[in-house]
Amino acid sequence: MEQLDLNWTPERQILTVSELTSIVREILGKTFGDIWVAGEISGVKLASSGHYYFALKDQGAQLRAVAFRNVARLLRFKPQDGMAVLARGRIDVYEARGEYQLIVEALEPQGLGALQLAFEQLKKKLAEEGLFDPARKRPLPRLPRRIGIVTSPTGAVIHDILHVLGRRFPGLHIRLYPSLVQGEGSVEEVVRGIQYFSESGWAEVVIVARGGGSLEDLWTFNEEAVARAIAACSAPVISAIGHETDFTIADFVADLRAPTPSAAAEVVICTRQELLDGIQTSIGRMQQSVRLRIGDARHRLQALTTRVMRRDVRLRLARAWQRIDAADARMAELMRARLTRGRSRLDLANAHLTELSPLKILDRGYAIVQTAAGLILKDPADAPPGTELLIRLARGQIRGQAT
Repeated sequence: MEQLDLNWTPERQILTVSELTSIVREILGKTFGDIWVAGEISGVKLASSGHYYFALKDQGAQLRAVAFRNVARLLRFKPQDGMAVLARGRIDVYEARGEYQLIVEALEPQGLGALQLAFEQLKKKLAEEGLFDPARKRPLPRLPRRIGIVTSPTGAVIHDILHVLGRRFPGLHIRLYPSLVQGEGSVEEVVRGIQYFSESGWAEVVIVARGGGSLEDLWTFNEEAVARAIAACSAPVISAIGHETDFTIADFVADLRAPTPSAAAEVVICTRQELLDGIQTSIGRMQQSVRLRIGDARHRLQALTTRVMRRDVRLRLARAWQRIDAADARMAELMRARLTRGRSRLDLANAHLTELSPLKILDRGYAIVQTAAGLILKDPADAPPGTELLIRLARGQIRGQAT
């Protein structure tokens, strides 16, 4: 019988952290390679890389989850805190932290379809930005001559629109931008069609149309890119998507929603007969207005004639002449008074000058003695003997000689 070695111990298996984490990762990946997990989203973060990071939790636990950019861009809705969802994916280990997490490959809301949820999310977002505000909606042109249409070139929609327009108002200029209205690439084509009419400036009004279908069929017109293209269009836009009961985001952003494509053709322009009737009505109103204005002018003329007759022009002229005569008499009286005052001042000045005249002194017996040269003598020495003298008296003069 072999004797047991009581000092034997089993050989220890020592693993590094990385080795253990790698083993756990491999086991979890094989065991939970494709699973569905139900839970409530919590702590949503959108990284600059485009990845969504969040946690799925219930009453007893939580699970880290990540939706990488290539998956996130295909989601019909944006993950939000508190949203109950079903997440499909695989379990992986984030080795740097030693945490296991769910790599999300698909995400579905619980209780509300993904498309409907995406619809409500985008509707709320654009409403908050004011894109649905009635104040920004533009009126349609009264008589558009150039109408742009963005829709499929095949099918009943374009034929219905052209038929209605041709019946209502023949001769319109219509330009179709052919576009897919469903499926892959349809969003880009619809956006390009709207931008074409907006940038070219050709169309006075644009109709974006599609026939009826399910929510999935109409989803192109629930995309944000289409909504923003409609809002940015330089021409008014009529949305005509689906049937009367169908509503899309495009309907809320457009300047006018038509319940059907045919209805869009009805509202975009009146019939030729309606236009002629309107012109005839306008002519009638203009004629009535002219008659009323002529009658009013006739009454005013009669009133003016009566006023003129009451104020005889001859009487007004006579009164004017009377005022002129009164002014003339007043002016003559003023002139006479001024002449009298002037004459009085002249007489007074003349008398004063007379009193001051040297001749006045001669009347009192004085004389003025001058030489022949006219020098007035004041001193006998100024007239030597033999000097001829002129003696001026008050009346006349005497010639003499100095001795």
